[in-house]
Amino acid sequence: MNKPQDTEEPLHDRALLLHGYKRNEVLTLSEVQRYGSDSFSDPDYIRLYGMTPPQWYARGVRLLGRTAVECTRDPLADRIGRDVAAVAASLLPQTRCLVVDPFAGSCNTLYWILQHVPRSHGIAFEFDPKVCELTKRNISGLDRAIELIHGDYKSLLDGLDLPLSDAMIVFVAPPWGTALHEVEGLDLRRTEPPITDIITRMGQAYPDHQLLFAIQVYEKVNAESLTDLQTKVDWFTQKTYDLNVPGRNHGILLGTRGWQPR
Repeated sequence: MNKPQDTEEPLHDRALLLHGYKRNEVLTLSEVQRYGSDSFSDPDYIRLYGMTPPQWYARGVRLLGRTAVECTRDPLADRIGRDVAAVAASLLPQTRCLVVDPFAGSCNTLYWILQHVPRSHGIAFEFDPKVCELTKRNISGLDRAIELIHGDYKSLLDGLDLPLSDAMIVFVAPPWGTALHEVEGLDLRRTEPPITDIITRMGQAYPDHQLLFAIQVYEKVNAESLTDLQTKVDWFTQKTYDLNVPGRNHGILLGTRGWQPR
């Protein structure tokens, strides 16, 4: 099953290790396809930037083992992008959108959000220097311009010059760590850092802007943490995507601050 960027997936990590793949080494095309076949019965499972593995590999895209495990592949990223765009369509027609990905990984979800949201440009942050270096190369030839910064997203809070007329879309997908419980679901207060804290900090940093949060979640979300999140936004909705077997799907929480969709 998919997890957000930079989120541990122990089962598929073991699959990598069993076949001699290492998390911090660049995979060959055959290794990418073997991983897809062994874990998902699909050699083309790791679709990125609108391309199958042979297509993106031929374009010079390269992934570490950990990124292959952690990335949000095209079918999920595309649907997230479409749903983000559907909500953003309620903004004024001339509104420009800065799309922020604080935990970039492959930048694939950011790529798809930019594909679907008009008048948007992207900025992403990646703390791991090796992932950042590879991803910068990977996205340099794409049809969407993304500024990728090595470092912590909190630097964004120190004075981004964003015109008041512009809106901000924040794709929130921090590492889940131990936040996912099989029975209670994903606890939004226990991700690393807590999703609830990210929403609060971004709202405090940009109190006069229209904010749209796109939070990647599991099919089931811890009820108490969801109630906590609702107190931090003006409007929200939740969607689950039927891409995997029931009970193993991912979804999106869309929440706004400073405005409400029509």
